[in-house]
Amino acid sequence: MNSILTLVTFLPLLGAAILLFVPAGDSGKTAARWVALVVSAATFILSLWMWSRFDNANPGFQFVENYEWIGSSIGYRMGVDGVSVLFVVLTALLTPVVVISSWNSIQTRVRDYMLVFLILETLCIGVFTALDLAMFYVFFEGSLIPMFLIIGIWGGKRRIQAAYKFFFYTFTGSVLMLLAIMAMYWQAGTLDIRKLLAFHFDPALQTWLWLAFFASFAVKMPMWPFHRWLPEAHVEAPTGGSVILAAILLKLGGYGFIRFSLAMFPDASVQFAPFVFTLSVAAIVLTSLVALVQTDMKKLIAYSSVAHMGFVTMGIFSGNVMGVHGAVFQMISHGIVSGALFLCVGVVYDRLHTRDIAAYGGLVSNMPRYAVAFMVFTMANVGLPGTSGFIGEFLTMIGTFQVNTWVVFFAAFGVILSAAYALYLYRRIIFGALTKESLKGLLDLDAREITVLVPLVVLTIFFGFYPAPILDATAASVNLVAENFSKAISTGAALVASVN
Repeated sequence: MNSILTLVTFLPLLGAAILLFVPAGDSGKTAARWVALVVSAATFILSLWMWSRFDNANPGFQFVENYEWIGSSIGYRMGVDGVSVLFVVLTALLTPVVVISSWNSIQTRVRDYMLVFLILETLCIGVFTALDLAMFYVFFEGSLIPMFLIIGIWGGKRRIQAAYKFFFYTFTGSVLMLLAIMAMYWQAGTLDIRKLLAFHFDPALQTWLWLAFFASFAVKMPMWPFHRWLPEAHVEAPTGGSVILAAILLKLGGYGFIRFSLAMFPDASVQFAPFVFTLSVAAIVLTSLVALVQTDMKKLIAYSSVAHMGFVTMGIFSGNVMGVHGAVFQMISHGIVSGALFLCVGVVYDRLHTRDIAAYGGLVSNMPRYAVAFMVFTMANVGLPGTSGFIGEFLTMIGTFQVNTWVVFFAAFGVILSAAYALYLYRRIIFGALTKESLKGLLDLDAREITVLVPLVVLTIFFGFYPAPILDATAASVNLVAENFSKAISTGAALVASVN
């Protein structure tokens, strides 16, 4: 049990090593798929076992592993709290989903494709489990390389341009974070995240540290206007790449904002909250308007992801329990829903090989099961009560309303716009007369696609009606983050009052 995090984190890497011994040609395709599926499924089962042993009442880090690595400065430190444990489970859930969804659609370099995805799973889980800042940076930056390869090798016609754009956008922001990590070590004398959370950085230094971390996390989420790389990356990425990009990689930025910006730099977070609120409202409203005019299904869903991440940053920097709770829930829900939406796009793309919205229409006639699944995820994307999408948006808006009513007023327009573009997409694809000859021969969901989509439909509805498993797991840790943030604000206000 003491090494459960090591098992969960590095079992996919072991699977990747096994794949090196699988033949690279056509003879090894089936074996590569089964190795990736078995290893990723075993990782998911281990993550569920870890979640079942997680103590919801404990706000601190659990399953901690702490060993010296490079002197006493950098250590092998692992652990999860209520903020991070569910992201580990989400990552472990979606990897076997991606493997199954890619079973028939990926036919070239199958072994390498599965190998890269298993490495990516290890790096993403490592981000959420690392308790050493150096380890966190290695995992955080390392996740760029597998996704760069996934887009660049198995992507669309403009995959090379999209891959380089993705890499340079995200890498440039992270360089500033590296400088901030060095400054934090010189100031605190440690890279242990647990000790850094208890260390109070000078308010003047906090400003620069916050900006450096913001440069990395804002691009990763991405926030408006740092989102320019995302639509192109989604359009060119294969379906599996889009699923992991939207469901997991975008959450690395939100997780970083909670773990570092809010918890370690509370004074600077208060100072920059109006700035973040402004960008959040811009993301919610402007990218929703852009989504309304898209003709490519993937681009529309990509812009909707930017809008939904606006609710996340809005909730995080409200700094209160409701807001942070809503932000974490919204990220988990968005991981399920956005991943499922890209899978739905992949279903029809595999049949017709186009993502042009105008090429479809009337699919409810010959693909009724697909129409039902797509409807559930569309309603969750809109934030319909009874789906998981409603809970996250509702909590973030309640939390932000306690801080700034105008921000919520403008963000509410984004909810209306999300209904407009999501229902527009659904109507154009699913409803209408089935008149196009190219669509009349399309078959409904097969057994493999049902296996992929049904669990996500169940989770979307289950967490919409019963969000307690997520909220209970995060409650103690979120309460601690919000409490420490409130204390820092009170201390800062008292200090200013005494000086005046």
